Amino acid sequence: MSGHQTLVVLDFGSQVTQLIARRVRELGVYAEILPFHTPVATLRAKDPRAIILSGGPSSLYDEGAPQLDPAVLELGVPVLGICYGLYLIAAACGGTVLPAKEREFGAATLTVDRAEGPLAKFTAGEWLRVWMSHGDRVESLPPEFRVVGHSESCHHAAVWHPQRNLWGVQWHPEVVHSERGNDVLSAFLDAAGFRRDWGTAAFVDEAVAAIRARVGTHGTVICGLSGGVDSSVAALLVEKAIGPRLRCIFVDNGLLRKDERAEVEALFAGRFHNPVVAVDASELFLQQLAGVTDPEVKRKRIGAAFIDVFDAEAQKLGGADFLVQGTLYPDVIESVNLRGASVTIKTHHNVGGLPERMRMGVVEPLRELFKDEVRKLGERLGLSEALVWRHPFPGPGLAVRVLGEVTRARCDLLRAADAIVIEEVRRAGLYRELWQVFGVLLPVQSVGVMGDGRTYENALAIRAVTSTDAMTADWARLPYDLLDRMSRRIINEVRGINRVCYDISSKPPATIEWE
Repeated sequence: MSGHQTLVVLDFGSQVTQLIARRVRELGVYAEILPFHTPVATLRAKDPRAIILSGGPSSLYDEGAPQLDPAVLELGVPVLGICYGLYLIAAACGGTVLPAKEREFGAATLTVDRAEGPLAKFTAGEWLRVWMSHGDRVESLPPEFRVVGHSESCHHAAVWHPQRNLWGVQWHPEVVHSERGNDVLSAFLDAAGFRRDWGTAAFVDEAVAAIRARVGTHGTVICGLSGGVDSSVAALLVEKAIGPRLRCIFVDNGLLRKDERAEVEALFAGRFHNPVVAVDASELFLQQLAGVTDPEVKRKRIGAAFIDVFDAEAQKLGGADFLVQGTLYPDVIESVNLRGASVTIKTHHNVGGLPERMRMGVVEPLRELFKDEVRKLGERLGLSEALVWRHPFPGPGLAVRVLGEVTRARCDLLRAADAIVIEEVRRAGLYRELWQVFGVLLPVQSVGVMGDGRTYENALAIRAVTSTDAMTADWARLPYDLLDRMSRRIINEVRGINRVCYDISSKPPATIEWE
């Protein structure tokens, strides 16, 4: 990020790598995630002030296990290795790493031996609960490394090389299960000499300046305004930068939640120099989805239709030079392969640029932010609480929540059921506690009995998760009486659904959305 000292996180495949970046940012430092195989020349060009090596699922001795280029340790900046990252540092510097006799998974007790390095903000003799997840161990340290903390099963749980400023911890300070994890990260940031100047206040001014530089003095911009916090904040930043040269378009693709168009139009009435243009393109989108059941095909067809609509509307408005998108950092991470051999989980419609035929540049002012950072930014820009904390809604809308073929009738069915789910969650006072809650219309029918008659109708799944950034999520333990109310209301009020299920899958291994 221009103007900020940068910390680079090298990703070795950990499920919680993104949490490292988030914790560092919360401590006032801009952090960027790069794949472990990033060339050293590229790293040097980033001019990082410090580097963190993430954990990972591999043993150091697994075939094809990701390796560290030793030159990374010669860049002359502090390096912190977490779990697998610790092994990489130890092995590269001449230490010995072996499979552990006793593996540690879950909670462990760490004892502070020295208030130095990773444990500089602690007191010798102090102990704390930390989260471990490892099957290897450091058998012998390289020369001049100090042990500053240990656990019952791990003698080298926290190590430090003062002269080379190399740090290593066996546990995961980035997860909430580790007590005072931020103190470990903060000590590292202090040792690296970071200014701690990253935050929403500075970001607004920098984003506005970057938008002006990108768009120029005469460039025009259109925005696909969905009513979610991402596109809304992106639009407000662009409006702040270029004023009336921004035009916002709301597309009704026939895949929206109940009354969504009316709510969005009300939220943004009088908010911009130019009124929001609402376009009913539902027929186009539904035609493109006719007969389609594969989720990736759905996403790609919706993305293509989105481009068609915006291209046409831009021409009606006299043309536009740029399209603003609310792309977030997790979108980029999930769509782009960070780990070499891994596969892309799913395609995001707003990642990867626009087709050449569209002849517009892309403005993505939020591309470097996590969702919680965007929400803080929205509050700073004066957005309403209802909009800032509105649950995320996927770009493809109900198309990825109507499993199987998408039709207007099936969307209407899901809309009615989903509205009941949201209403009951709000009534229970749990909306802010959940990351997302929604209904999923399943491609199955089941037998039921209603009154004295047999039914053979659709099944609905309710999905509710807790999360901080959508990179990981856990299923929400909703009260039984709430689940009961939702189920009874859906079955009684939504004709065509006779069975309701509750999804108790976490991410990973499942995704938040079903498709």
